[in-house]
Amino acid sequence: MDKNVIDWIAIVLVIIGGLNWGLVGFLQFDLIASLFGTASTIARIIYSLVGISALWMIYFSFKQ
Repeated sequence: MDKNVIDWIAIVLVIIGGLNWGLVGFLQFDLIASLFGTASTIARIIYSLVGISALWMIYFSFKQ
C-alpha cells in the first residue's frame, strides 16, 4: 500500500518524538524544550502533533 503525505508526516514526527524521548531517557536532555522553551506554545504544539502522529501510526499499522 502506498503512503500518502499524511503518512510520511506522521512517520517523521514519530521519529522526531522517539529520538527526543531517547535523549530524555539517556541524557536527560529535552531537545524540543531546549529549542522552543519549556512548556512554550510551540513546544506544546509539537508534542501534540507527535502524539496525534503516534495515533495515526497505530491506525496506519492496522490499515494494512
